[in-house]
Amino acid sequence: MQFEFGITSRLGNRQINQDRLTVIEQAAGALLVLGDGLGGKPGGDLAAQTLVDTITEELNLNPLPAEQPEKFLHELLRRAHHAILMAGQEQQPAIAPGTTAVLCLVQDRKAWWAHVGDSRFYLFRNGLPLYRTQDHSYVEQLYQAGRISLRHTHDHPMRNYVTRCIGLQTRDPDVSISQAVELREGDILLLCSDGFWEPLDDARIGAVIGQGRLSDTLAELAEEAEADRYPNADNTSAVALKVVSLQQPGRGRAAEDRQRRQETDPLASAIAEIEQAIKKYEKEMK
Repeated sequence: MQFEFGITSRLGNRQINQDRLTVIEQAAGALLVLGDGLGGKPGGDLAAQTLVDTITEELNLNPLPAEQPEKFLHELLRRAHHAILMAGQEQQPAIAPGTTAVLCLVQDRKAWWAHVGDSRFYLFRNGLPLYRTQDHSYVEQLYQAGRISLRHTHDHPMRNYVTRCIGLQTRDPDVSISQAVELREGDILLLCSDGFWEPLDDARIGAVIGQGRLSDTLAELAEEAEADRYPNADNTSAVALKVVSLQQPGRGRAAEDRQRRQETDPLASAIAEIEQAIKKYEKEMK
């Protein structure tokens, strides 16, 4: 598979940026990571940075592809959770930092995602948000229960109160994980903090994000979100992946089609194995 990546992170009207994000691209796929350190608690930036660092280290030790993607994502967040708790205990005095987390794994022409908190994942196809995570927040619970309207979710006084996070408490985090979704060329996968998505509706993001280079469109949307909330703009961050091609680099369409036939047709697979054996031993057969 071939990808285009985009990334942006703006300070907003805050004194420090507690958002952290990264792209980990390997031969067999890619992993996107974003964390938004909890404000109002000490060490939010430490928690988000530890999230990114821990997952990066895990991918260096255990390269893609992941054999069991859902378990893989859950284990990444569990390990990051305990690393954050340890990092907090190492401070003087000890603190209990926390962060939201959202991950997206892309391999084998599929995507999986996992999240804790109100940082979001989106899958846009032809400008439409086919998938979007459901926030782990107090306001989202009110909306899902029908107690407030969608319009009131944007200005509710407790809109930034999350009900789940990574770190902060000793028990393992309650992680929401998707099933596999087949990707198509042109799909855009977006991870973003609430400072990015909250001022923008889904339709606006979809209308802009596919209209140019990802780095440029993300910067445009982040600037728009920041301006909308001025002078109280939050940290505004996003990382995105666009599926440029489902083919492996350097391989032709015919080779890709042949591989797909072999994967789905047992007879074609058996014939391919026989052909490989013939080539391997053809010198001995002469």
